[in-house]
Amino acid sequence: MIRGKKILGALLTFTLCFSMVIPAQADDISDAKKKQQELEQQKNTAEAEKSELSSELDSIVSKMEKTQSDLTAKETEINDAETELVTAKANEDDQYQTMKLRIKYMYENGSNEFLEILMEANSIADLLNKAEYINKISKCDRELLVEYEDTRKDVENRENALKKEYAELESLQDELAGEQANVEKLLADKNIQINNLTSEISSNADKLKQLIAEAEAAEARRKEAEATAAAQAAQAAAAAQASASAGTSSSGNTSSNASATGTGSLTHPVPGAAITSGFGGRVAPTAGATTGHDGIDYGAGYGAAVYAADSGTVITAQYNSARGNYIVINHGNGMQTWYQHLSSMNVSVGQTVARGQVIGNVGTTGISTGPHLHFEVHVGGVPVNPLNYL
Repeated sequence: MIRGKKILGALLTFTLCFSMVIPAQADDISDAKKKQQELEQQKNTAEAEKSELSSELDSIVSKMEKTQSDLTAKETEINDAETELVTAKANEDDQYQTMKLRIKYMYENGSNEFLEILMEANSIADLLNKAEYINKISKCDRELLVEYEDTRKDVENRENALKKEYAELESLQDELAGEQANVEKLLADKNIQINNLTSEISSNADKLKQLIAEAEAAEARRKEAEATAAAQAAQAAAAAQASASAGTSSSGNTSSNASATGTGSLTHPVPGAAITSGFGGRVAPTAGATTGHDGIDYGAGYGAAVYAADSGTVITAQYNSARGNYIVINHGNGMQTWYQHLSSMNVSVGQTVARGQVIGNVGTTGISTGPHLHFEVHVGGVPVNPLNYL
């Protein structure tokens, strides 16, 4: 009766622990989901900003292409103006020389006055001023000379204006090139930000997946513990009823069931093998594995024999996607031992096994990084540190 109360007390304690752990896991999952949403929003914002920068860059490139086209056209206009200027200067000079020849002719056929005027002239303007005193110079020659001079000046002014416009276009092109470099840098930085966010989203998604898997595993263990506790309670009630009915004659039955009840002290299921991972918190060794280690791992070669840690009855011998091939032995008094990732199982449900009996072989089935035995001890339906019982 006292033992039953102790088991019930332990069961209540472990149930309370489960009720505290599961909400904590729910909070972690909620936080991870919230973070995932925030990261996705940040990435969407960054993608939108990248799109705007790309449009801005396209606009700048388009402006640069137009400016370059304008520069090319302006350069052609300048070249044409230079050609026109050469022609205008030549026409002006030809007309000037023609007038000089005409004056010379007039001198040779007239008085010394014309020669003196010609010799004293310093420029075309000076010549024209002096020519005002000479009525014999042709009015047509004067008009042509003025026309050619005006043409030359117009072409020079146009050429200077074109060169100024060309310089302004070059300045604009340099400014656009600076803007292009700035936007390209912003785009590069934005791509780095997006890549970092993508990586962080992936990492957080893996963490969320692991948290959900751990929560599901914890919930499964809770339900399993409840079912085990209920079965043990029913078994205890049935045994108590049978004992009350049989009276003192039950001593024979107790003797016949001794082989299915353990001693409470366990032996190592893989004698001589090193313990490669202890009980409690750890870094998950592979995807899908939990960070809370409910047992201990024995490192052993593939196919090595696995022995029953104590006498008892096999209550589970099946395959599970996480545990692989696994066996559960009930030793009575609320204690069970679990043997996981087996390559093969040599016992079946309902079979009574003796302490030290071979029940299976080491393997790497289920979620596993290599051949080993994952060994658990459950008391009251809850995993405890096996080293406290070995």
